[in-house]
Amino acid sequence: MEGVLTLLVFAGVFYLMMRFGCGAHRVHGHGEGGAQATGRDPVCGMSVPADQGYAKVHRGTAYRFCSRKCLDQFDADPERYLK
Repeated sequence: MEGVLTLLVFAGVFYLMMRFGCGAHRVHGHGEGGAQATGRDPVCGMSVPADQGYAKVHRGTAYRFCSRKCLDQFDADPERYLK
C-alpha cells in the first residue's frame, strides 16, 4: 500500500510540473528558443512553417510545400526535386 501511495505522490508532482511548470511552456509552443519549426519546399525552395502549407511523406521522409501547385509538381516527378 505504501508503494502505491508513493507512486501517486510522484505522479501528482509530475502532473503539476508539466501542467504549470516548465513543461507548460513546451505545450504552448515555447521552449524551442521561440523559433517555430519549418521545412523547405523542395520545388520552389521556400521556407514553410510546420503549421502551414501542405505535407507529404515520400519514401519515409516528410516534406513541406508552400502551395498545392508545388505539391502537385512534386507528385508528378518527385525524383526531379530530390536531387
